[in-house]
Amino acid sequence: MTAATETRRRCAASRLGIPELRGHGRFVTGNLIDSVGNGMLLPLGLLYFTDVQGLPPAHVGMAMTVGQAVALPVTFLAGHLMDRLGPRPVVVAANVLSALGFTLFLFADRLWQVAAVHVLVQAGINMYFTAQRTLILHVTEPGQERAWFAFTGSLRNIGLAAGAAAAAGALTVFGKGALWWLIAVDASTYLLAALCFATLATTPPEPDGTPPGTRATRTGHTRRYLLLVAVNLPYVLAQAALSVLVALYTTRALGLPASAASLLFVVNTVIVSGCSTVVTAHLAPKAPRRAVAAGYLVMAAGMGAFMVPGLPTPSGLPSFAFTAWIALVAAITLFSVAEILLGPALSELSVTLTPEAAGGFTQGLYQFSWAIGMVAAPALFTLLLDAGPLLPWGAEAVACLIAMAAAPALKSADRHRRKDPR
Repeated sequence: MTAATETRRRCAASRLGIPELRGHGRFVTGNLIDSVGNGMLLPLGLLYFTDVQGLPPAHVGMAMTVGQAVALPVTFLAGHLMDRLGPRPVVVAANVLSALGFTLFLFADRLWQVAAVHVLVQAGINMYFTAQRTLILHVTEPGQERAWFAFTGSLRNIGLAAGAAAAAGALTVFGKGALWWLIAVDASTYLLAALCFATLATTPPEPDGTPPGTRATRTGHTRRYLLLVAVNLPYVLAQAALSVLVALYTTRALGLPASAASLLFVVNTVIVSGCSTVVTAHLAPKAPRRAVAAGYLVMAAGMGAFMVPGLPTPSGLPSFAFTAWIALVAAITLFSVAEILLGPALSELSVTLTPEAAGGFTQGLYQFSWAIGMVAAPALFTLLLDAGPLLPWGAEAVACLIAMAAAPALKSADRHRRKDPR
């Protein structure tokens, strides 16, 4: 590659907000493969156990919930292991654990076994995301944290979409009998991702040399990080709403076809995967706390837009599905823009907010907010939806506005330097 070609490549990457990828091929590949595995099977787990193994849907759903709940404390175990071993071995172990869990899907034909395999799978997911943010600091250049968080977020959306498309294609061509093979292939993808991560070279960040501070200072750091965990919860619930609430709302409350939720998910995936790096690099506020505040304002507007089709139609005026679709597309667009603003900024804050932010306990605590939110969201949203079709969106909008008001207090600590590679 000539110098001129290299310069043009760097300029194009800079305009698109893409970080420097040279030397990071295995890291990028590992992230992409892990996401493909998630997209390929996670939405089909319930279908496999009901249609292939012949178990009752309600009982399977309860077993899945129990398994995921039992795996909640794994975030703290993963954090402890990360402090002892570093993030790379934890990420590798997480993918191996997920591969084992999905392999055991093939032999689980009783409800207690369904719960057990979901403990393994969810434990792998919790371990992976507890360590993945810190691993980004260990394999990339200083000062590019948010660019990498945006880029890996785009990769995740692309991988999820590719995995879901592959699964849909296999089911269309071969029918539900393809589920067995999808599970086997999925388990192998996690092993391949583990191999990619296992061969990475890592360079841990070095603290800036400032003393640890007084007990009052450390207490202040802890309180600030707990505030971040609380501020993150509305974003977790918003992400869960995309997979739990949208389908129920569009079909039951609005009377739209079942494909509506899938189409809205496609719009979200296209916007996030195509625009994350550009928006993060050129349009998002540079201070992460300001990006969080802006993101929650946009998210609250998106929740309001979701409410519009469910509002009572004034007497004498007809109700049109076309009008509902306009509101829903506007809502998912606002949702996607908010996701682009919030995701990378919250991830950056999770590893930079305090001097200990990238450590195991704090990352375990941050990931616990994700795990507990995802477990609680189905029950919370369905309960609110039964009480009224507008209540879930209104409650989430209020939560977003409260988080927006709290965001200015999330001022990051000083940056970290690098040690020599170990």
